[in-house]
Amino acid sequence: MPGDLRVNSWLVIPAGELHERFSRSSGPGGQSVNTTDSRVELSFDVLRSPALPERERSRALERLASRLTDGVVTVAAENERSQLMNREAARARLASLLRDSIAPPPPPRVATRPTRRARERRLDAKRRRAQVKRNRRYESGDQ
Repeated sequence: MPGDLRVNSWLVIPAGELHERFSRSSGPGGQSVNTTDSRVELSFDVLRSPALPERERSRALERLASRLTDGVVTVAAENERSQLMNREAARARLASLLRDSIAPPPPPRVATRPTRRARERRLDAKRRRAQVKRNRRYESGDQ
């Protein structure tokens, strides 16, 4: 299994900071279901990792706060029957999670005013909808 985990173009998590744990996967299986530990839990200590720069660490801690246990984020993979494929899936999932958590915030939205034509379209649609509802009314004087 490749050691280091590449998160993006500049961030690589060393293999020594990743901790894998194996257990039996739940769900249906075949003859070897009770003997193979194919479920993978991959853990990474975000709080104490020297690989993360301070700015990205604080950003990740803030965004992953609900997923952290004592500063450690854990990802599990058990969809495949093969332990190797589950290891690869867990690594990909962790890399994606870290990539999203350290991404810079999007630029703030610049407030704009609706155009004159957009306001006219909105009011025309409201008038049409009101007319449809008026046409549905039962009027007692018609019978």
